[in-house]
Amino acid sequence: MLMMIFACDLNGVIGKNGDLPWRQSTDLQFFKKTTLGKTVVMGRKTWDSLPFPLPGRRNIVISRSNRDDVEVMSIEEVRGLAKTDDLFVIGGGEIYSIFIEESNVIYRTIIDSKIEDGDTFAPEINPEDFSLESEEIVKAGENDDFDMKFQKWIRN
Repeated sequence: MLMMIFACDLNGVIGKNGDLPWRQSTDLQFFKKTTLGKTVVMGRKTWDSLPFPLPGRRNIVISRSNRDDVEVMSIEEVRGLAKTDDLFVIGGGEIYSIFIEESNVIYRTIIDSKIEDGDTFAPEINPEDFSLESEEIVKAGENDDFDMKFQKWIRN
């Protein structure tokens, strides 16, 4: 099964200059709790932005070229794996766009901010395709820049 997880601002921005445009410890803790022990799938740019492989998870990078530092798969190989395993798509924008139509569950954190000059965007969640199953509003903690809203969307 394919699932997505991402945080975006009020305008759908998920990235700026190859990085997250905020510091949200509470969201990072949610991301870790949700994906720990699972397989995470990402594009090459997302992989290159990480300081190290995400611990406690199988890391797969979608790339056209082989790499020695991570498991690489094609888009079609990921689609095949999703038939037998639970996969979390974790970015970036292009990879989300590729898999939005095939995803069954979307975990979206909405960061209560509007980032200027964002360059990477979350996919649109079509309410004809997905229903909001749960939503939790969370005030900014000590190590958060902004308040946030955790949402879980399920394919209709």
